Amino acid sequence: MSKANLLDRRSVVGSLLADRRDAIVVGGLGASTYDIAAAGDHDRNLYLWGAMGGAVMIGLGVALAQPKLPVVVITGDGEMLMGMGSLATVGLQKPGNLSIVVLDNEIYGETGGQASHTAATVDLVGVAHSCGIADARALATMAEIEGFAKAMQDVASGPHFASVKIDHANLERVLSSRDGQFTVTRIRSALGFGPI
Repeated sequence: MSKANLLDRRSVVGSLLADRRDAIVVGGLGASTYDIAAAGDHDRNLYLWGAMGGAVMIGLGVALAQPKLPVVVITGDGEMLMGMGSLATVGLQKPGNLSIVVLDNEIYGETGGQASHTAATVDLVGVAHSCGIADARALATMAEIEGFAKAMQDVASGPHFASVKIDHANLERVLSSRDGQFTVTRIRSALGFGPI
């Protein structure tokens, strides 16, 4: 894809979460967490600050525990590459309420901008398909993003997987609370559970 066709990461995430309703949103390491916070801090946002490779597995656990609620994982290509085996477990478990969105800028943004494997040989959509995720697609336009956002609300048709090629912009960090206990307590309260 030419650089002219790359999407703006904040516009993508803002569009995905514009009508999130009751969705629980899990943010992967680094920039995707900042993008989620930039779209609006929310009691049902679960920000991961250092669990590289774990976002999809955490999202899967939440989806299995809350099958009536949409669960959305938004992460980057580097984090997804590190946790690629999680797609096999998602394909086996097939949670209907789980959606995974990979913001793919083809670089490891958190460690200096080195080219990631998606810039060369790795096709994450193909990997997701081969792991048993039937609805795995590449999204290239904002209209496709809006369509996927609607599909994320259907808790019976998933799992859904989308890879979105985004630009390399190094945007201002929008920080939410980095206190893990606060974040977990807040999301548990939003779901009607008491403190841990």
